[in-house]
Amino acid sequence: MPTDQSPRRSRRGLGIAGVVIACGAVAIVVTGISAREKSSAELRAWTDEQAISSVAVTRPDGKVPTTTLDLPGRLEAYSRAPIYARVSGYVKSWSADIGAKVKAGEVIAEIEAPDLDQQLLQARADLASQQASAKLSEATLNRRKTLVASNFVSAQEIDERTADLAAKKAAVNSGQANVERLEALAGYKKISAPFDGVVTERNTDVGALINAGSSSGPAMFVVSDIAKLRVYVNVPQNYAPLVRIGGKAVIALPEYPGRTFPATVEASSQAVDVASGTMRIQLVLDNAKGELMPGGFANVKLALARDSAPLHIPASALIFNRSGLRVATVGPDDRVQLKPVTIARDLGREIELSAGLTADDRIIIAPPDGIANGEKVRVVADDAAKAGKPTASEKQDVKG
Repeated sequence: MPTDQSPRRSRRGLGIAGVVIACGAVAIVVTGISAREKSSAELRAWTDEQAISSVAVTRPDGKVPTTTLDLPGRLEAYSRAPIYARVSGYVKSWSADIGAKVKAGEVIAEIEAPDLDQQLLQARADLASQQASAKLSEATLNRRKTLVASNFVSAQEIDERTADLAAKKAAVNSGQANVERLEALAGYKKISAPFDGVVTERNTDVGALINAGSSSGPAMFVVSDIAKLRVYVNVPQNYAPLVRIGGKAVIALPEYPGRTFPATVEASSQAVDVASGTMRIQLVLDNAKGELMPGGFANVKLALARDSAPLHIPASALIFNRSGLRVATVGPDDRVQLKPVTIARDLGREIELSAGLTADDRIIIAPPDGIANGEKVRVVADDAAKAGKPTASEKQDVKG
């Protein structure tokens, strides 16, 4: 009996051992599969993590509200008068050359006009004849009136004599007006300065033939008042509302390096030129010392009156494609938001914006190619936060 039980126990032990071995093998297989799946999941997670673009962000920089605009300008005399002759003749003499300072009413040239002189003599003679005729008509009328009581003269004749006298007096008035007109023209034989200033042009000489009222050729003289100068500047349309009457400007000229001259905005055209897209403004510049010359080129730095601080971003943040000009910003969930923007000024490394962003937007400094709306990104640096700089809105709060 004992002999038969031993083999049975042996077989039972072998069965149990097989089951244990099988379970161990299954456990090993399951553990391997789980480890592989875990490794694959970790690899996928790592790959997805590596696929997320890393970007550096910053915030728009709010500059000081009062900024300047540099533009070319042209100096002009405050008053400038081209002088043409009012009578025909020949230049008899002139006394003011270019650069000469003249006073209002000062004679600077004289014209010899023999034709006008003869016309004046004839007009005076005609006037004397007309006056004599009127005097005779009046005497005749008075004599006829004395005969009315004796019925020697009819009432009709008295009426005719009265009408004749009225006609003769009208002729006298006409002749007198003609004489006065010619005398006024004769006064223009002397060319005088219209105001205090400087002779900036002389385009005639002794003996030159002068045609009255001719503006097709050059003026005889040009007199300019340069005690004050006008400066004309063409301001681009988007800056026109920022230039205010009474605003200040600084003028720099190439002939005076290192020096500047203050000027004030005096007037503007209040209209945009269709061809250039600019508005013309006029500044006034004091030139009491006569250092500045009309007609010269000037660099004009205009002060712009802004109600709010303009936002500046790095030029590298701009994205330009078929969708237009945009900037990539990062939202609170670290996802990309592409926002269209409008450029006010290109300052080289920086761009001044007129619309599109707020002071608290986080903009991507150098957006990677192909970046799209809603794309997940990893923010590796925030320039404003890293440097401890306040945002544009915080700057405004501090100023307020």
